[in-house]
Amino acid sequence: MIFKSRQQNTSGRTIAVITARMGSKRLPGKNLKAIGGKPLIAWTFECVCACRDLFYDIVLSTDDPEIIELADKYNISAPFIRPPELSSDDASSVAVLQHATNFVETRDKIVIDWILTLQPTSPLRRPCDIKNSIQLIETLTCDSLTSITESKNHPYLTKKIDPDGYLTPFISQSDQSIRRQDLSPASFSRNGAIYLTKRNILMGSNSMYGEKTVPYYMPIERSVDIDDKFDFFIAEQLMLCGKAFEAL
Repeated sequence: MIFKSRQQNTSGRTIAVITARMGSKRLPGKNLKAIGGKPLIAWTFECVCACRDLFYDIVLSTDDPEIIELADKYNISAPFIRPPELSSDDASSVAVLQHATNFVETRDKIVIDWILTLQPTSPLRRPCDIKNSIQLIETLTCDSLTSITESKNHPYLTKKIDPDGYLTPFISQSDQSIRRQDLSPASFSRNGAIYLTKRNILMGSNSMYGEKTVPYYMPIERSVDIDDKFDFFIAEQLMLCGKAFEAL
């Protein structure tokens, strides 16, 4: 098993952290599960490698030796095995990112500016999404960025079940007679593909989101976040007929 040091590219002080723990309750072994002819996580490896020159370092945070071996083929740094306390179901993403950031800063005696979080569960993101996101934080006043897509279910139309077992509006003041096409403002959801966080927010505020979070919009066909078998099936079908879908 090979643990490599920092990449040679040193432009800027942004690191990309790929978070990929071994465990998954809903879809066991999903990070290495084959999709579109390669392991799921390989799509993220290839995507970020196409943007390698944008980062001070690309760091893999995992407890899985097989993922580390695969990362080696892409010349992606796996400088540590994620500790057990950060590999459980209860471990927070913030703690995982803080650990990776601390490691790079201590090893290289530097201070990181931005942290890009990439989850292997978003195989349909493209290098242009990463590049455009980096460009946004360089041109706008912000302390974080999150990729989004338009919500399929507007919050004004969502329901809840009251204590008596009846359906009631989730948002009490919403007008339930309004037509879907007339809903305003539009609603959006995080799609899990890209998170950019300033160091002081991650390390000082223990959060991935600052008060000035800018959105990076991605279309629905690139916004599948694989959590279970159904998500996996949808992503696989989009890979098979992606061009046809985009032409609709």
